[in-house]
Amino acid sequence: MKKCVITLIAISIFSLVYGQKTVKPVLHGRHWIAITGKPLGATAGATIFAQGGNAVDAACAMLAATSTMYDVLSWGGETQALIYNPNTKKVIGINALGVAPTGATPELYINKEMRYPPEYGPLSAVTPGTPGGLMVMMAEFGSMSLAEVLKPAMEMAEGYPIEAQSANTIERHKKRIAEWPYSKNVFLVHQGEEREAPYAGEIFRQPDLLATLQKIVDAESKALERGKTRKEAIYAAYDRFYKGDIARELVNSTQEQGGLITMDDLANWEVYIEEPVTTNYKGIDVYKLTTWVQGPVMLQALNMLELFDLKAMGYNSARYMHTVYQVMNHAFADRDFYYGDPYFPPEEPIKGLLSKQYAKERVKQMNLKENDPKVKPGNPFRFQAGRNPYLQYLDDWGETEDEEREESDALYGFHKLEEEFFTGTTSMQTADTEGWVVSITPSGAWIPTVIAGKTGIGLSQRAQSFVLYAEENPYNVISPGKRPRATLTPGMALKDGKPYLSFAVQGGDTQDQNLLQFFLNMVEFEMNVQEASEAANIASYQMYSSFGDHKKESGRLTVQEATPPWVVKKLKEMGYKVQKRAITSGPINAIYFDWKHGSFWGGASHHGEDYGIAW
Repeated sequence: MKKCVITLIAISIFSLVYGQKTVKPVLHGRHWIAITGKPLGATAGATIFAQGGNAVDAACAMLAATSTMYDVLSWGGETQALIYNPNTKKVIGINALGVAPTGATPELYINKEMRYPPEYGPLSAVTPGTPGGLMVMMAEFGSMSLAEVLKPAMEMAEGYPIEAQSANTIERHKKRIAEWPYSKNVFLVHQGEEREAPYAGEIFRQPDLLATLQKIVDAESKALERGKTRKEAIYAAYDRFYKGDIARELVNSTQEQGGLITMDDLANWEVYIEEPVTTNYKGIDVYKLTTWVQGPVMLQALNMLELFDLKAMGYNSARYMHTVYQVMNHAFADRDFYYGDPYFPPEEPIKGLLSKQYAKERVKQMNLKENDPKVKPGNPFRFQAGRNPYLQYLDDWGETEDEEREESDALYGFHKLEEEFFTGTTSMQTADTEGWVVSITPSGAWIPTVIAGKTGIGLSQRAQSFVLYAEENPYNVISPGKRPRATLTPGMALKDGKPYLSFAVQGGDTQDQNLLQFFLNMVEFEMNVQEASEAANIASYQMYSSFGDHKKESGRLTVQEATPPWVVKKLKEMGYKVQKRAITSGPINAIYFDWKHGSFWGGASHHGEDYGIAW
C-alpha cells in the first residue's frame, strides 16, 4: 500500500510541476516523417519525400542541407547512422567516422607539450567522413540520384538566409577563424567592420562548396552516361571526392595550413556497414552502434536499471535521479577506459560489457545512499573469454590525474565544462510507409572549422577525442588510421520484431544520458513521444569530457528549474552539487511507431531549433 501511495504522489507531482501539455505538439504522419535540427533541414527532407524518395534519400538530403548550414556540423565532419531495412527486417549500422591521418602519433602531440590533441585547428582534423557516409547510404539503400538528393543543399550553398545561431557563433569565434585564410574568406563576410560575421537573415554564399558539390554530381552524371548503374555512378562520385581532384585540393590546402591528411589517408579510408550492438529491456530490443562511439553506454545502463523498480521510485524523485546518476557513472567509467575503434587492436571487451551478469556485479558496487565520486571502470573480462590485459591501470585509474586537476578545475569554470559536454552534433529521424527507418547523429567540422582550400569543405575537429596515454584508455590512444572514440550515438528500438522507436539527440557527452531518460520516460512512465522529448532530464558531469581538456566534475548534477525544493534538498544531502537549468530535455528528436493505427508519432524537444514535417 505504501509503495502505491508513493507512486501516486510522484505522478501527481509530475502532473502539477511539469504538466501534460507540451510546448510543441506531437507530429502525426501516415506516409512519411522527417525531423532534424533545423527547419530548413526538415524542409529538404520533405522535398525529397514529396518527389518519391524513401526515408534514406530524405535523411541524406537533410544531412547534406544541415551540413551546408553549419548546424553544428559541416561537410568535412563524420556521420553515424542506424537504418532499419524492411526487406531484411534488420537494423544495420553505418560507420562513417574519419581516422587519424598519417603522422598523428602520441609523440607528435606530446612533443608539442599538449595533453590531448588540440580542440581546434588543422592538427585536430581527422579524414572527412560525412561525404562518404552519405554516398554509401545512398548507393546501398536509397532510390534516387545524388543530383536529386543534393539539390536542396546545392541551392543553399548558392545562398541561403543564415540563421542567428550560426551567424552569432561565427562572430563569437571570429578571432580564431581569422587565423585560417580560407575560413576567413568564407565566414567573415564583413571584414574590417565591427561585426565581421553575417547578420541573421543575410544571404550566406559558399561558391567553393557549391563547386565541390557540382563536381560530385558531375561525376555521377558522367558515369550514368557511360552506362553505369545508379549504384555504380554514386561510387564514381565517391571516388572523385576521396581519390580525385577534390581529394588533391583538400590534401594540399590542409597541409598548407599545417594539417597532416594525405592522399593515401583519403583513398584508404572506408565506410563500414556493420552490425550494431543490442540489449533487451523488458521485451524491447534496443540497438546502438558499438564502441567506436559511446552508444553501448545506454545499453549497459539499461541492463543495470532493469534490476530496479523505477516506476515505484517515481519520475524524477530524488531516489530515481540518484539511481540513474549512479548507473550512468558506472557505465561511463567503463566507456572512458574500454571504448575505442573495434577495427584497430586491442579488441574491446564488448561481450563482457553488455553481459547481464556484469550489470548485476556493477549494481552491487553502487552506493545507493549517496554519490560516489570515485567510481572506477569494472572488469568485464570476468564475463567473457580471455583475461584483462590492462588490470595494472585500474587501481590508480583517474586518481592521480584528479588530484593534479583539482586546483585547476576551480579556475576552469563549470560553464566551460558544460560547453564541452554539449559540443557539436545535430540529429535526424526519417521513416516511410515502405518500412525504412533512419536515425543519424552527424557531427564534426563545426564553427570554428578550418576550410580546406577551394573545396569549401570544413575539416572535423574529432582528433581531440583521442587520448595520448594508455593508462587513461588503452583502446583510444591516437594512431594513424584509427578512429577516435566519438560521442555520436543514434538509437533505435524494436518491439515484437517491428520498429518501436527511432531516437537521437545532440549534445556531446550528454547524448546517451538524455536518450536513456527519454527511453525510460516512454517505457516506464508511459509518456507519449513529445512528452518524453520535452520532459525534464538530469545531466552528470562525472565522466571525462570527450573534448578540449577532457575535464570532469564529480557530483555535479543539472536538474530542471521546476524540480521541487525538497527533491533538491535531498539531492544535496546525498552529496550532489545541484545546478538548475530552464530546459534540460535534449534536444531530442524521435519517432514512435503506432502499429495499432498505422501512423507515425514524431517528437522534437523544445530545447533547440529542432523541427519536423510529416504527411
